[in-house]
Amino acid sequence: MAIITKIIAFFMSVIMFLCPALNIPENSFDKESMSTDYTYVFVHGLSGWGEYDFYYKIFPYWGVLGGDLMAYLNARGIDAKAASVGKTESAWDRACELYAQLTGNIVDYGKEHSERCGHERYGADYRCFPLIENWSAENKINILGHSFGGATVLTLVELMANGSEAERQATPEDELSELFTGGKGDWFYSVTTLAAPLNGTSAYEVKDEEHPLTDVGVTTTFFNTATLPPQDGRTDIDTAAYDMHIDNARKMLEGMTTVDSIYYFSIPCCMTDLNEEGVWVPDTAHMENMFTVSSREMGKFTGFTEGGFYLDESWQPNDGLVNTISARAPFNAPQKDFDENSIEPGVWNVMPTYRGDHMALQGGLLINNNVRQLYVDLIKMINSL
Repeated sequence: MAIITKIIAFFMSVIMFLCPALNIPENSFDKESMSTDYTYVFVHGLSGWGEYDFYYKIFPYWGVLGGDLMAYLNARGIDAKAASVGKTESAWDRACELYAQLTGNIVDYGKEHSERCGHERYGADYRCFPLIENWSAENKINILGHSFGGATVLTLVELMANGSEAERQATPEDELSELFTGGKGDWFYSVTTLAAPLNGTSAYEVKDEEHPLTDVGVTTTFFNTATLPPQDGRTDIDTAAYDMHIDNARKMLEGMTTVDSIYYFSIPCCMTDLNEEGVWVPDTAHMENMFTVSSREMGKFTGFTEGGFYLDESWQPNDGLVNTISARAPFNAPQKDFDENSIEPGVWNVMPTYRGDHMALQGGLLINNNVRQLYVDLIKMINSL
């Protein structure tokens, strides 16, 4: 019966992609009452995919079994795009790819970076098919990143705002990408991270515990395949797996700033509960099976990282892959709990924790999760600022 249900859900997603107008909600999106009408760019997480990938039309990352979220939003007059960046590359490489898609350029990973990390400097050519048109300070974007897409988005914003001194020093002026010159932080209106390991994840720290993740079936498959870097000779430091280790994530955040003109939002997730023994355990009825083992280990782990950072009990609630506390906001950034009456730029506005596992905010994978109204409400709020 479960298999039949999933097959039906899959075909329903195809129907809703082909006919998005059939699923228009009763409460229509009133654009005339909004203050802004900028494009929304959605950035996928680890091993994800976007609209440059042909299979997105069949199996959309944003919506999955529930149908394409981009088509749903576009049918309501909201300009929404799904970017396609590297599956397991570093946040830096993914940010460079995202910039090229948004501006219609050849991907330039930077002279200094590519030489130091051991891979080609240039990548795909998007000059003939940019993701959006005329991105600028006057034509801003709202950008959202799920999971490791959050780190990708923050890296792009940092480079756009402040550039890279290392690239400026190493690159002849006539070869330097505009991404590395800085001064373009005002090209963003808002940034939203979704279940993002902004401060890293303890999923990597629990591998050496009594029941290491590398010894358990489904989780082994996920970690070994989802974090396998490109086989292009690159160093280990130029991968998503490296960036998501807590020590490395913290180091990366040290070099990032919060742009005063940008509205920042985050939505952390949690699908664990505190049991009678005082241990955070997964809600297995509503969590994807691939996350239950890692969730249990994360839910009882305390200890020091290799770099000496202590993970206390506050790190135990999780969504199966990311600690809820890590998804709230960068620890070194100004932040506060969301208050609809007090939203200001330059400060992380932490939304209420969403009851869902790590895949919930993209629509779920095998567990269908309808988040369409969540995004409509979020977009209404951002556009009304």
